Amino acid sequence: MLTWRRHRTARTRHALKLRAVSGLLSSRLWAQILIAMVGGVALGALLAPSVGSVVSVSIAQANELGPWLRLPGLVFLNLIQMVVIALVTSSIILGICASGDAAMLRRVASRILPYFLATTTLAVLLGAGVALWVAPGTLVDPGVLGHMPVDAVPDIEETAVAAVPASDAIVEGLAALIPANLSSALLTQNMLQIVIAAVLAGVALVSLDAERTRPLIHLVQVVQEAALVIVGWAMRLAPIAVFGLICDFVMRVGLSALVSLSAYILCVLGGLVLLLLVYLLIVLVLGRRNPVHFLRQVLDAQLLAFSTSSSAATMPLSLKIAETRLKVRPAISRFIIPLGATVNMDGTALYQTVAALFMAQLFQVDLSVADFILLAVTVIGASIGSPSTPGVGIVILTGVLASIGIPPAGVAVLLGVDRILDMCRTAVNVTGDLTACTVMDRWIEEADTKAEEDEEAEEGPAEASEALGPATDTEK
Repeated sequence: MLTWRRHRTARTRHALKLRAVSGLLSSRLWAQILIAMVGGVALGALLAPSVGSVVSVSIAQANELGPWLRLPGLVFLNLIQMVVIALVTSSIILGICASGDAAMLRRVASRILPYFLATTTLAVLLGAGVALWVAPGTLVDPGVLGHMPVDAVPDIEETAVAAVPASDAIVEGLAALIPANLSSALLTQNMLQIVIAAVLAGVALVSLDAERTRPLIHLVQVVQEAALVIVGWAMRLAPIAVFGLICDFVMRVGLSALVSLSAYILCVLGGLVLLLLVYLLIVLVLGRRNPVHFLRQVLDAQLLAFSTSSSAATMPLSLKIAETRLKVRPAISRFIIPLGATVNMDGTALYQTVAALFMAQLFQVDLSVADFILLAVTVIGASIGSPSTPGVGIVILTGVLASIGIPPAGVAVLLGVDRILDMCRTAVNVTGDLTACTVMDRWIEEADTKAEEDEEAEEGPAEASEALGPATDTEK
């Protein structure tokens, strides 16, 4: 009897442990994604043709199996992309309208735009410093240039020409930021034009009478809620999508590509780590928050961004984290997160700087001070408005290389390892957006507090003089 009770107690404890683990996995997205990533890496390494294990597949079999492994990930990304425009537009409009007045919007915009520009410039300088110090291009065998899969980069020359406009087209490019044809912007998914149109629509609604705009704002709220429902469906696929994408990547690339460009990879990763430390310093100094606690709160968003390589796919989760965990006001988070997913690409800017200098070292191209300045300006401009979708960084890099006289076809050298770096820089991009939300929320709160104190200080003497009343002849 005693033995039976002991076995029953052991079974009960085991069941409780299983329930605890199950509850952890069902309630914490990061745990599911982390397990999916580890499983994907393990299976991909076993199946990789270059490994030569018992269960390894041939290259032809890998090409056949890869699309099926990517299928859940493609479905996940397509579901997100299907609603991303509606979600971005509604979030920006509701974020602006939640402020209640145009003055709030001006305070946020006047701070966030210089902030984004400053952090992007800092990311470029960090990338340049790391690349010049390590000089990864001098550590790679130049013979790798003879094996570049140039055919793997379709229309790369045309992309380079399109990515870097001529100087006489700069004015037209600035004017084109305002979408003359909104339908065309929606069809081409020009996110920068869509964001600007949404900002203008939100400002216009704030300027009108609240009673007249209430039905339209309610409609926008319904659109946002419907988009979030679809996002919720997509998030259920996230662990399976992550498993398939990671497994397919490891199976096709293997370890050989990672080893041959290890100096370049470590250089980019080192720069991204430095940028992440800068974010934590900003959170501590400007946001007045515990950096370790901040990292714990944003871990879900970082892992999802890392696994999907898409800021757009992570945006709904970033909004939820900003408002529920970081306690950022919706008026700020719903304006900064969608805007940051489009224009705040610090990780991408750092990556493009390191990659451009790496290619310059590999091709033995000497860069002057003017070339460095041109590189910095081009990278900053290219990172602003770049689509928040997987793999776009490698395409924009072709234009950056062309601007400093490096053959854009050299990007083919980096294709094999771009996926893993795309995952890392996207995670840093998302962290930068959440850092900006934290800092802006505190700055606006301090500005509002100071304004209230100034108003009370002005009202105090006025009320005191009214209480004393007009001076009498005796007092005179």
